[in-house]
Amino acid sequence: MIVILGLILLVAAVVVGVAGVLTNTGSAHALPHGFAVFGYHVTGSTGTLFLYGIIVGAVALLGLSLLLAGARRTARRGRTARHGLTQSRRETAAAGKQRDDLIDQRDTARAQTAQARGDAPPGDAHRPEPDADGHPGRLHLFGHRPAHR
Repeated sequence: MIVILGLILLVAAVVVGVAGVLTNTGSAHALPHGFAVFGYHVTGSTGTLFLYGIIVGAVALLGLSLLLAGARRTARRGRTARHGLTQSRRETAAAGKQRDDLIDQRDTARAQTAQARGDAPPGDAHRPEPDADGHPGRLHLFGHRPAHR
């Protein structure tokens, strides 16, 4: 909203300034006889003309500062969002690696236990095949039973 308001003020100040200069050229528009902006006739001294110039410049400066402040705020929001996304991806990758390490440790411990007993790991014959991503399927220890009623 601030960006739009700043842009409107900046454009309005530029239009008023350019219209004032272009419509008041030549000897017919000397300052002692007044000048016009958008059909509004202004009479006065060179000091009045200078004061109007200051006002138009101040409005242009206000519009430009609002425009830049809004753009800076939008850029800061985007930078913060990108930083949060990067950090979230890092945390997800670390959690996935930790999960895989724990699965490997569990499988190693099971294999060592089975080897120490001299038999195959329990449930190895019923171990499900890995899915397309390479993750092991769910192992249903108790089979498929309907829920208790």
